[in-house]
Formats: sequence, C-alpha cells, structure tokens
Amino acid sequence: MPHIFCIANQKGGVGKTTTTVNLAAGLAQIGQRVLIIDLDPQGNATMGSGVDKRTLTHSVYDVLLEDATIAEARVRSPKGGYDVLGANRELAGAEIELVTLERRDRRLKTALEAAAADYDFVLIDCPPSLSLLTLNGLTCAHGVIVPMQCEYFALEGLTDLVNTVKQVHANLNRELTLIGLLRVMFDPRITLQQQVSEQLKDHFGDKVFDTVIPRNVRLAEAPSYGVPGVVFDPASKGAQAFLSFAREVVARAAQPATPSSARVQA
Repeated sequence: MPHIFCIANQKGGVGKTTTTVNLAAGLAQIGQRVLIIDLDPQGNATMGSGVDKRTLTHSVYDVLLEDATIAEARVRSPKGGYDVLGANRELAGAEIELVTLERRDRRLKTALEAAAADYDFVLIDCPPSLSLLTLNGLTCAHGVIVPMQCEYFALEGLTDLVNTVKQVHANLNRELTLIGLLRVMFDPRITLQQQVSEQLKDHFGDKVFDTVIPRNVRLAEAPSYGVPGVVFDPASKGAQAFLSFAREVVARAAQPATPSSARVQA
C-alpha cells in the first residue's frame, strides 16, 4: 500500500500547492513512485506540474463521480517525474453533486484502492476549506502534512485543523494521524517567525519537521513555467530544502506510529 498524505491547512495562501508539487518532485528524484491528486477546483497543482487543466480528457471530477478510473484519468507531469490526477473548474460542481450520492465521503478511497499498487506515495492537495472534497481526501489518507507560515494567525488556524483531524479520526478514518508541521516561507531575520517556530516546537515536539523551507524567489517563479521548483532551479535554496524534506518524509513514513501521534489524535 502507498503512503497517502493530505497536504492541508484551512488557511489559504500558506503554500499547500507549492509543498505538494515540490514534495512530489523531490520524492520522484529519490526514486519514489508518486501520484498527486488535485482536489482544489482552481487546479493549481495540476498547472504547476506542467499539465494544462483545460485539455484534460478526464479529471478527478470524473473519478469522484465514478465515470473514470484513476488509471484512465491520470497524466504524467512532463518534467516532474510523477503522475497527476488533475482538477479543473468542473470540480467546483462536484460539491453539489456529491451531496445526494451514496458513499459521498469515501469515493476517492474506493478509487485509490484500484491504483494502490502503482505508487509508493500519494499526495492530495486539499482546498482551504472543510468541504466534501477535503473529507474525501482525509477519509482515504494515512496522515496529514500541514504547511504553515510562522505567523501569529497561523497558530489559530492550526488549532482548527488539528480539531478537524481528531474528528475525522474518531468518526471516519481510524488510520488518520498528524504526520507533521512544515514551516514554509521562513525568514530567520524576522523575530516573530523565530518566536512562533519555537512555540511550535515546544507544543508539538517531534511533530514539527526538522526541514524548514525558506522564502525563495525561485520557488515562487517556477509555477509560471509549469515546472516544480525542485526541477526549475535545482541549486536554489528552496529546491535543496524540498529535497531534504522529501528524504525526511520517506524516513518518517518508514517509522511505526508513536505514542506522540496518538496524543495528537486523541
């Protein structure tokens, strides 16, 4: 079975898509078979992987409505080295259509079971809201990776997300756990960011990833070229940080669940 991780944060603009795309490319570079599932109707992870969302024959929308399988709908990122189950504007309508369907929160889980043998990691880019799309991701995932900026309001949003993970764990998916918090767009020159970073480590301990993703112009430029930052400028600090993060994710995925993960769930 692959390791299935949601990249989630209920606060927008915190780097979820950048994290998803660059983690996927980093994992691919170290020999992992990776699938990105884009659950955001904006389709940014799709476009950032070099896949034109306007030309998709099938998308995650068709998979959720069981009109296509993942094998039929996935496409290859031209330069990322991983597969993409893309999204486009059609996905916005799935919210309404799913409400009346059976197993509306488990459709992605069912679809993934047929493609599980093809991948080592599945990364799900979630929209910045607790919707049926997000619930589909959380219901089939083994864990949640939370990218967050070290700012005051980010801590409030983090509390909401941890509560959501607890609720889904209790009611829908007993395998779900908080894998870790990733500090992104980090600028060590800003005192507040250093303080929030220390608060995170004090409160969450080993749930905070060792890797820190710096604020980096090359990572910000890469999506406009349809290329992951890890590929766009491999020598940049941001790309090197995401490669380190990919190695850390592989190491964590190989570890058994610890008592600290149970405390986060409880």
